[in-house]
Amino acid sequence: MSVISGIALSALRSLDKKMETTANNIANANTDGFKRDRVEFQETYPQGVKVTLSKPDEPGAVVVDDISGEFKETSNVSLEEEMVDLITTPLQYKLDLEVLKTEDEMLQSLIDIKA
Repeated sequence: MSVISGIALSALRSLDKKMETTANNIANANTDGFKRDRVEFQETYPQGVKVTLSKPDEPGAVVVDDISGEFKETSNVSLEEEMVDLITTPLQYKLDLEVLKTEDEMLQSLIDIKA
């Protein structure tokens, strides 16, 4: 496997984790007290991408429970931010796949020249 392929595949695996995390955040958006996860990408040496998960310590909104009348904290998930991730992550997938496709075409050109 070439260095380019290794980097692109590492990025694709990282984007898988980002999509999984985004889906989990959205699924728990209405769960009281849920704290969202944030995915951060880091460059790894000598090549590739590493995923780090973090939980921002931002509180959710405090509301009054309709039944008990007590205060409760809602989740801190911002559906607007999660929707942006749902739009941008597939575009990042597409770009990484284009890298792999371009590398394949370049290698095929080299083979054709050599033949």
